[in-house]
Amino acid sequence: MRRSAEQTKAVILAAARERFAKSGFERATIRAIAADANIDPSMVMRYFGSKDQLFAAAADFDLELPDLSAVDRDQLGVALVDHFISRWERDEVLIVLLRASATNAEAAQRMRTMFATQLLPAVAKINPDAPERRAALIATQTLGLALCRYVLRLPPIVAMPHDEAVAWLGPSVQRYLEAP
Repeated sequence: MRRSAEQTKAVILAAARERFAKSGFERATIRAIAADANIDPSMVMRYFGSKDQLFAAAADFDLELPDLSAVDRDQLGVALVDHFISRWERDEVLIVLLRASATNAEAAQRMRTMFATQLLPAVAKINPDAPERRAALIATQTLGLALCRYVLRLPPIVAMPHDEAVAWLGPSVQRYLEAP
């Protein structure tokens, strides 16, 4: 049975997401992804051009930011940190993207785009005064936590229970949301 170009791309992307999550960016190969997709490696290159471009396409990630309109204004920082930690913990793709973004320009651009298109609008709704700066500062906290907890695996941060991490970082994010 022949697949359409769109079906072939979808099969390749599904295989790539699984392979990148399992092996990481550096160890995942075009050959392995092609084998997982039951397709010739040249087809992967035809549709995506390079491993970097394939990773960028496969790493399209939704932060699934919640509607914060019902959250008490003084609890927004806690709600955001709680959401980010929960999101990091349930999807390995975001951790792979973070790992890869340190050394891969496509992955870094994907991460910047994700925060600009998802976090920035949410922050702008909360406080329209300097939302770019506020969102960037929030990103420093959430990405820093993720890097230390899930990539570098610093023992005190790894051992810290979810609620305790939220309690420590929530006030900082709250300050970024409210500071004049």
